Amino acid sequence: MTSKKVLLVGIDPYIIDFSSPEFAAFPGLTAQKVDASVKEAVKHLNDKGYETDLCWTDFGLTATNVLEKKLQQTQFDNVLIGAGIRVPEHNFLLFERLLNVIHKYAPKASICFNTHPGDTIAAVERQSRN
Repeated sequence: MTSKKVLLVGIDPYIIDFSSPEFAAFPGLTAQKVDASVKEAVKHLNDKGYETDLCWTDFGLTATNVLEKKLQQTQFDNVLIGAGIRVPEHNFLLFERLLNVIHKYAPKASICFNTHPGDTIAAVERQSRN
């Protein structure tokens, strides 16, 4: 059996201002906590037999190009778009652009969403069962 290839897409936590009102939905998060949590999710998913990769983006200057390049390199079965892209209202257009890149370059991939870094594994497993 071939393992499922999973791509986790999120904004590079080291460029996020976690004190801004847009990220108030994520109290207590820091760049270090997000980075560690996501990397732990990658390790855990890989330990479970997935082939997991990570794609950090910026807030839009190069985000679509970075994601497009990653999707052209590998055919992914699942693509997770992180809450840091979806939840802050000011990221609406970025979210829309990234969804369209996924639709174009990974049309057969399941798309899943987490609500915070800690439920990334559950989001991937939820879509992998389908």
